[in-house]
Order: sequence, then structure tokens, then C-alpha cells
Amino acid sequence: MKIFLVDDNEGIVRILKKIIEDKDLGEVIGEATNGIEAIERIRLLKPQIVLVDLLMPGKDGISMVREIKSTIPEIQYIMISQVSSKEMISKAYQSGIEFYISKPIDAIEVETVLRKVIERIEMNKKLEKIQSLFDGSSNQITITQPEVNNVTGIKRVMQRMGILGETGSQDIISAAEYLIDNNLSMSDITVIELCSHFTDNPKTMEQRIRRTATAGMINLANIGIEDYLNEVFVDYSNGLYNFEQLKIEMDFIRGKTKKRGKVNLKKFLEGIVYYSKL
Repeated sequence: MKIFLVDDNEGIVRILKKIIEDKDLGEVIGEATNGIEAIERIRLLKPQIVLVDLLMPGKDGISMVREIKSTIPEIQYIMISQVSSKEMISKAYQSGIEFYISKPIDAIEVETVLRKVIERIEMNKKLEKIQSLFDGSSNQITITQPEVNNVTGIKRVMQRMGILGETGSQDIISAAEYLIDNNLSMSDITVIELCSHFTDNPKTMEQRIRRTATAGMINLANIGIEDYLNEVFVDYSNGLYNFEQLKIEMDFIRGKTKKRGKVNLKKFLEGIVYYSKL
């Protein structure tokens, strides 16, 4: 795994490099001490993972991530900072980071987070290879998995979200399983079309799914308010929901606004399918 380090503190860079080398987490292919220099080198070297400090001279980590994400979206970012402001951490996640690590550096936390990101990258590669088989072959290719594996993975995600007992949970399981079994994404089908495979009243099924997905957003927002670094919040805040909408829901719970977050059902169902395979 190719890793790039960005921090204006050279001591932190040395510590991170040692952890990565000692734990055999990948190869450090470059480093920079400011955001401006980092942008040029990252675009040249194209690492798979970038560990970046939040506050740096010249260009801060959030601005740096946003700028590179616009042209090289596949790079995974881990932000490192001693800043504890939830507003700043929220902006960091909105910029496109995958995880947030607090300073002072904890070797175990760095290793754990890096392994999660590496696992996600490897899973994406496998999914892309599977998709390429379908896209590149004129023959029909069928990849089968035991039914229980699909359902188990879907239920695991819903259980972590605290929505497995909701009224629409079985509808979500049915919809997600259908997408997996037929190798479909939500770009191939509308929610109503998907629901019509299971009922003569697809609108009612869609409403049940939306209520359950909304319950999941509320649960996730409450988790985020208590702990931005909670594993469930970190895993699903960007994958199942639009983070900006999740932030609106968090502000509603805090009493800062009367507006509530909205759920994008296509993104939600696509996310359920994705995370069920991890």
C-alpha cells in the first residue's frame, strides 16, 4: 500500500513512518511539511492513502483534501490533529476524509485505522474486478453466494445502526438482497421500480423503507453528537447518508435548527449493499 505523510511537525512524520514500517502497513512513498507542497507531490506520486495534519502553514489539511479530491477522488485520507472542536472535525469529514486520529499519536490507533482503510481499498478492488467481469464479457456470468451470507451481512449493518427491529427492516433486507442477487446498483433502477418487485403497492413499501432509514439517521446523529470517533458513526456517516444532511439532523437534535436532515434512499440502499459485503 502506497502511503504519503503530510505534517509540519517532522517529529510526527518520523513517528508515523516508524509505525507504518514496524507494522508492515505499506510503503511511505513521500512526505511534505505543508499543504501546498503536498498537493504537487501527491498529484505526481498518486499514493493510495494520505495521512494529513489538519492545521498547517500555507494551506490547511481540509483545503488540501478538497482540492485533490476534485481531480483524484480515489485517494483515501486520514486526518491527524490535536484539534478537538466538533465543528472542525465535521468539516474534515465533509471534505472527504475517511478517519480522524487525535494527537498525541497512539501507535495502536494508527495501526487500527490504517488497517481498516487498507481493508476498504482491497474490498473496492475486488468489487471493481467483479464488475469488470460483467462489463467486459459478452457471456452471462453468474456469481452466486449462499442466501444466508447476503442476509447476514445486511442484518449486521442494520443491527449496528440500531434499525433491525424497525417496521421497514424486512423491506430493506428484501430490496438489498434483490440488488445483490441481480448485480444491480441504484443507478440501474428507481426505488419504486425496486419495490414493485415485492408488492402491488410499492409506494407504501418505499415509505416504510424511508421511515426506517430516517430512524437510522437519527440514531447515527445521536452517536455523532456523543462521539465523532465512534466506529459506527465513522463507518456509516458518509456511506449511508449525505454527511451535510446528517449534520443538519445533528443540529436539529441539539436544538440549533428546526430543519431536519433528509434521507437519500438510493444512497442508503447502495450503502447497505456495499457494507453488507465487508
